[in-house]
Amino acid sequence: METVVIVIHLMVVLALVLVVLLQRSEGGALGIGGGGGGLMSSRGTANVLTRATAVLAVAFFATSLTLSLIARNEDRPASILDASPVAGESAPSAADGETEGGSGGVLDDLKRLNQPSGPEVPAAQ
Repeated sequence: METVVIVIHLMVVLALVLVVLLQRSEGGALGIGGGGGGLMSSRGTANVLTRATAVLAVAFFATSLTLSLIARNEDRPASILDASPVAGESAPSAADGETEGGSGGVLDDLKRLNQPSGPEVPAAQ
């Protein structure tokens, strides 16, 4: 579902950029230009491009809101501090070398993780 909405969102973004660049600016930089021999007059083209911009802008906001709602409803921990640093590891206890005054927070968990475990190999001489 999320992937479909992202693809639609990207197509809307590209179309919106294209329609905005096609509109006549005050300097006429990337505008369609003059010439009365075309399919529509310059006024008719401006009306179509203005309406297309409005429709694409509404679609852009709708897909943006949809993506934000999808992201909000995903299953994930409420806080990064709620997640365990290593999967399957339990909360620290006083038997792990923690003192009574220790906070038992994330920094203490990281200190324990950096301590070597198992037999140590002597340094090469």
